[in-house]
Amino acid sequence: MTDIQELVTGLVEKHGRKREKLLPILQGVIEKERSVSDFAMVEIAKQMGISAADVYGTATFYSFMDTEPRGEYVIRICKTITCFMKGKNQILLALEDALKIKLGETTPDRKFTLLETNCLGWCHKAPAMLINDEIYTDLTIEKVHEIIVEYKNK
Repeated sequence: MTDIQELVTGLVEKHGRKREKLLPILQGVIEKERSVSDFAMVEIAKQMGISAADVYGTATFYSFMDTEPRGEYVIRICKTITCFMKGKNQILLALEDALKIKLGETTPDRKFTLLETNCLGWCHKAPAMLINDEIYTDLTIEKVHEIIVEYKNK
């Protein structure tokens, strides 16, 4: 049995095989593996007794369900109109410059992935970004560079 099969087995035993338990099982795989692979989706489908298309449809519907490998630190910059009006594009350019990657890419050392996402719920403190589970608001170019240097030194 592979590591993924063991992980899925444990998650299915913990949450159950009902269709409504698919989301926590997918989240458990992502928590451990940082993404859910095609192999993991097929294994989940087998063990839950649902179609692989059902699993794939759910996994790809949600923007925080990564179906491809990401960096250790996933940076998600808010792309709402509020963040845009408060300088989101300049923040994105600062991130691309600091990381030497473009939006949607991962650094060669697999430390950072840069993505856009829909509203993070911090419009009153825009522009905002999320690095893994840590929110950063009221961003400036200077603040972004300080944050990235801090993460590079971890």
